[in-house]
Amino acid sequence: MTDLHYDVTGSGPVLLIIPGGAGHPMGLGPLTEHLAEHFTVVTYDPLGLAHGHLGDPVADQTVRDWSEGAHRVLAEVLTDGERAYVFGTSAGAITALDLLARHPDRLRHVIAHEPPCVTLLPDGERLRTELVEQLDAARPAPGTPMAVFLAHVLRPFTAYRPPAALPRLTIAAGIDSKGLLLHRTAEFAAEHTGAAFTEFPGGHLGVLEDPAGFADRVGETLLGTAGTP
Repeated sequence: MTDLHYDVTGSGPVLLIIPGGAGHPMGLGPLTEHLAEHFTVVTYDPLGLAHGHLGDPVADQTVRDWSEGAHRVLAEVLTDGERAYVFGTSAGAITALDLLARHPDRLRHVIAHEPPCVTLLPDGERLRTELVEQLDAARPAPGTPMAVFLAHVLRPFTAYRPPAALPRLTIAAGIDSKGLLLHRTAEFAAEHTGAAFTEFPGGHLGVLEDPAGFADRVGETLLGTAGTP
């Protein structure tokens, strides 16, 4: 069983953050700083890329492995009977959906921000092929988180289909993503799972584009009023 890699900051109810891409939490400092005012923020790094393992050999990843790793993290940070909030974006949102499906008893509420489960769409297989081809064209430098994502995360995660009904779930899309594939996917995923649907600031990278506004929307969604546990 692999080592767990995560960071903890702040105080209050536990909020597990699952980053997108290859799981490297790069750039999430401002977001976690704002959230740590009201939550104990636990930032999960599935592959340990921010903990000295960037450049190590990486096998093809599975959604289940990431979600089971997230469950093990929660087992370490939660007290008996305590439940956590979860926020995941992109590939992290896929992980959050699977975590909720497998371990709903440990979770208070989940926000899945723009999960790329495009096969839910009526034309999903074609769109998934086009998305993979489009991202592959980026050709990032070897050994970077983006290269790891394209080689080992993108294909298995975009093939994921969440269960048809999930409890205590909000699916979000960036307001600037309106009209784009992942906004449409988020709307379909919300209908498929029976989740609430809402819009967050920015686009697919809203966590980086407007961390303060994004943190406020997370607080509003999870706690009912921004900044009030």
